[in-house]
Amino acid sequence: MAAAFLAPTAFLASPEALGRAWTLEESLAYTHWLATHHYENFHVVSFLLPKRLHQDFYNVYAFCRWADDLGDEIGDTKESLRLLAWWRGELEGMYAGRASHPVFVALQGTAQRYELPKDPFAHLIQAFEQDQTITRYRNFEELFEYCRYSANPVGRLVLGLCGYRDAERYALSDATCTALQLANFWQDVTVDLEKDRIYLPLDLLERHGYTPEAFFQRRFDSSFRAAMKEAVEVARDLFLKGLPLAGQVNRRLAIDLELFSRGGLKVLDKIEKQNYNVLAARPAVSKLERVGLLLGAVTRRVFSRAA
Repeated sequence: MAAAFLAPTAFLASPEALGRAWTLEESLAYTHWLATHHYENFHVVSFLLPKRLHQDFYNVYAFCRWADDLGDEIGDTKESLRLLAWWRGELEGMYAGRASHPVFVALQGTAQRYELPKDPFAHLIQAFEQDQTITRYRNFEELFEYCRYSANPVGRLVLGLCGYRDAERYALSDATCTALQLANFWQDVTVDLEKDRIYLPLDLLERHGYTPEAFFQRRFDSSFRAAMKEAVEVARDLFLKGLPLAGQVNRRLAIDLELFSRGGLKVLDKIEKQNYNVLAARPAVSKLERVGLLLGAVTRRVFSRAA
């Protein structure tokens, strides 16, 4: 069985993994393995979440991880689009009661149990498809529309797993998720340049006298600093707009939500402290700083409920 526990690209290359009939037990074990064997797995499931939700989070994460890898790890645009179309077909099959891939065999019960709609999953696939053909955004409006598909569905799925599905919480979650996406973009500008992607809006760069050509030359000057400063403030405003969500959910989820927001704000603070020069060094939050953020979030939630 362990031989079939493979990351998406290796899975696709394995006739054994592709051809086997996956039982529910095997599928649940696979999504659990996938969610706990990745360099980003520290944030997949928090120990603060009720244990009854852990497997459901693993299942949703596995869907996202597969879609992400089909978009970013294949190395061929045409093939990625073909595989993402296949993944969309598997999603349609699951909602029609025909799940066969282990991710969907595992996810099917989660979607039914929590009445998760198909749209958030489909929107994530759409975002990864968009990444294959669109690598520039003219303005923040276009970038926000992209985040509507690439980031906001994740927050809505998390709320759904925790029993929330109202418009007010959705709006606060959307602000937080868009802010997290922007903070990640500003943190990883050099990573995205290697993929020929620029997420800083072109009109923002132009307004400050900076060009995409200078971007690819990694030229840091006062024009780039001014553009980056404005971009950081846009993300920070969204984080602050979304922070009240933590006061509208149960305490355990509230700590997680606040931790994500405070972590994103910490990234923005790091960018500011290095004079907005994200071209020379990638800003990162240390493990010690993460512990501090966690303690702060726990303390705020405990005292807010006590008050």
